[in-house]
Amino acid sequence: MSLFVQKYGGTSVGSIERIEAVADKVAAFRAKGHEMVVVLSAMSGETNRLIELAYQIQERPDPRELDVLVSTGEQVTIALLSMALKKRGYDACSYTGGQVKILTDNAHTKARIQQIDVERMRRDLDAGRVVVVAGFQGVDGDGNITTLGRGGSDTTGVALAAALDATECQIYTDVDGVYTTDPRVVDSARRLDRITFEEMLEMASLGSKVLQIRAVEFAGKYKVPLRVLSTFEEGNGTLISLDEEDNEMEQPVVSGIAFNRDEAKLTIRGVPDNPGVACRILAPIGAENIEVDVIVQNISAVDGTTDFTFTVHRNDLRKAREVLERVAAELGAREVVSDDKIAKVSIVGVGMRSHANVASRMFSALGEDNINIQMITTSEIKISVIIDERYLELAVRALHSEFELSEPRQTR
Repeated sequence: MSLFVQKYGGTSVGSIERIEAVADKVAAFRAKGHEMVVVLSAMSGETNRLIELAYQIQERPDPRELDVLVSTGEQVTIALLSMALKKRGYDACSYTGGQVKILTDNAHTKARIQQIDVERMRRDLDAGRVVVVAGFQGVDGDGNITTLGRGGSDTTGVALAAALDATECQIYTDVDGVYTTDPRVVDSARRLDRITFEEMLEMASLGSKVLQIRAVEFAGKYKVPLRVLSTFEEGNGTLISLDEEDNEMEQPVVSGIAFNRDEAKLTIRGVPDNPGVACRILAPIGAENIEVDVIVQNISAVDGTTDFTFTVHRNDLRKAREVLERVAAELGAREVVSDDKIAKVSIVGVGMRSHANVASRMFSALGEDNINIQMITTSEIKISVIIDERYLELAVRALHSEFELSEPRQTR
């Protein structure tokens, strides 16, 4: 008998019929004698609906009350699935994040898990019950409801699997695994049978929507076997390899193309080029819990000033610009400009470590299609570029073709 944690996304539980289908899947595992913990998202579109309601009341919804509001979406699905399992003759019990108890910090709308109390779940599992848990949420030390950010149900699933020492964490979604890139952009994109933890972490951080980055981080930290599968069709999905069984020499140069449309760029011009100026610019941004991605500082001009550019999530642009305007006034900078019509495109692959000229091939492919590169950032296994958003899909197709990602992996 094994313990499985299964997470089902919003499209998987988007209707009564789909909830019934999920109940059939869970019941099939339970019938084989497996212990089951199921984590659910809200019905597809429900979280957006609730957020829209909040914005009809407040221009900037209070974060604490927003968490209270959006956490209700998952309560609907966990109750309905528990009813569906009971109808099939399997005992089940639903729990909110606070009932489990998933303890988080108090950073509303972006909370981080600190501790999970598994005692209650253990008792239910020992009694033969299916434990159904609301994803995306927890409580802070004062008992306030918190949420983990969009896609947080993935993190809930992996965190529960780690806390319970599960055999495997299975993420069920509307795609049948991890692809070389988004099949909606490149028709010939190919599903990967497996991908290394490092590659998946980079793909998630660079814009791949299959898994939330914090879920991948949890999986790597606690060595949780992680698999992405389709709710709607049978298959083995994609295994996220955490044990580094794959020999690096057997990896392709590039495993996938990630991209992110949700980028915005900020530039503070005419900043005095003095030691510590980067900290004086970015520290106030970080204090507002705004994550900074790509950073570029120009060479000092003859007048002793420089331009400092960085990217943030598009949703954070307004707040980040307000902060930067204040910083600019304090530093005596010339001006602040922003651009929310950019996108990030990245190539990812552990095989890049042992192959030269990967960057030149990437830049050449983009240049042939007259795509200008605005910013560049690299690591051992990825290269990311910031480009004009209107060229995003063209860039992805060009790079997918350049690195022959439509072809099956071959051992070199």
